[in-house]
Amino acid sequence: MTQVERNPQAHVQGDARGTARGTYMVHTLGCQMNVHDSERIAGILEDHGYSAATEAQRESKDVDVIVLNTCAVRENAAERMYGTLGLWAQYKRRNPHMQIAVGGCMAQLDREKIAQRAPWVDAVFGTKSIGALPHLLDEARLSGQAQVATGTAGTGFASQLPVSRASDTSAWVSISVGCNNTCTFCIVPATRGRERDRRPGEILAEIRSCVAQGVKEVTLLGQNVNSYGRGYGDRTAFSRLLRACGEIEGLERVRFTSPHPAAFSDDVIEAMAQTPNVMHQLHMPLQSGSDKVLRAMRRSYRTKKYMEILSKVREAMPDAQITTDIIVGFPSETEEDFQQTMDLVRQARFQSAYIFEYSPRPGTPAAAMEQVPQEVIRDRFNRLHALQEEITAQCMHEFEGKSVEVLITGHAGKKDEQSHRVTGRERTGVLVHIGVPEGYALPQVGDVVTCTVTRGAKHYLIADPDVQAGQVYAVRHK
Repeated sequence: MTQVERNPQAHVQGDARGTARGTYMVHTLGCQMNVHDSERIAGILEDHGYSAATEAQRESKDVDVIVLNTCAVRENAAERMYGTLGLWAQYKRRNPHMQIAVGGCMAQLDREKIAQRAPWVDAVFGTKSIGALPHLLDEARLSGQAQVATGTAGTGFASQLPVSRASDTSAWVSISVGCNNTCTFCIVPATRGRERDRRPGEILAEIRSCVAQGVKEVTLLGQNVNSYGRGYGDRTAFSRLLRACGEIEGLERVRFTSPHPAAFSDDVIEAMAQTPNVMHQLHMPLQSGSDKVLRAMRRSYRTKKYMEILSKVREAMPDAQITTDIIVGFPSETEEDFQQTMDLVRQARFQSAYIFEYSPRPGTPAAAMEQVPQEVIRDRFNRLHALQEEITAQCMHEFEGKSVEVLITGHAGKKDEQSHRVTGRERTGVLVHIGVPEGYALPQVGDVVTCTVTRGAKHYLIADPDVQAGQVYAVRHK
């Protein structure tokens, strides 16, 4: 841990574990793993005496500690981080006792630079130093200097830290961290390190603990979940983990993200199809429909293998909803390469796709390659996005008239808790807004509603069932 000089004087609010120290809020950028880590950041702060800020305190930024959990995937990640920190400097001028901390992937990459460029920051900690945050804040108060966690080697997992979950019904459960692949566009190995797997018993114990606290669904997380277990010589560990989840009483839904096509095996498909609480939902990153571009990306599969996996999944689970990631404008991508991606998207018929304009990340091999002009990238993005929107709309319309089972996660009326409409996700992950028929009580978060889809909207489903006309509406309480 190092110190960086700064001007603001320290303000001591308490220095003993468990002592009330004020309020905190966490602002999260990036992927599901960052959301998972933010729950651990919240947990470790609460374990050391902090309390979550109220909604009013969050809106006014009248908090004692504010944490930015950063992402490094996009080119503008640094700009977004410093822009946010610049705004937060204004909050600190209004409230000099506020402490600001920066964590996550950008903090892991630029940990020394952040405290120098933004001297109003009190603590900087990387992805492997979450547990150090309370100590960093204490030291910053006492010394009047910004504290930076510089350690890069960690033997523990963030999942072993205390947790404050954002949802009472759903939980993120990490099964591994890091990545052993060498994709030329990706910064993850630099921020998360080599892949490390948690032991199955530890994972299952965490899931059982979640269920005992009322959680109904879990999402298993990892950079490459289907390579889980290979580090200790068990190539079928992930499929067996899925089957073991099926034996946990009270666990209604299991999801996972993200698998890598190169390691996706038949035993995983069989486990998905044969384990009742494993959802028929698959997020399978494609990245490009051109084999030439896949080679340049150093992706260890080709389009033929990818489409064979999709065919097997749909044969085993005809109702499976498949989503993907695609990068357009990767260095060396020609119009012919892009058209191959368009053709594959037409064949694959993804339920949705996260489409990214390629942006170089410093330190990655692709950043040194000849870049595609930005205007070309934008044009290709627009064309692919339009195609995928058309396919997504068709997928949503195919749900019309079908009965779906929806786990309620909130009120569709947003802040209007009196709204007679609830929202949640059906078993394959699609968002559903449900109008509660007249005379029925409003379902609560955690309830399961079986209902008839009456309309497929652009990116979600509407279920306004008419029970008098025989459309399905039933509630199973949590």
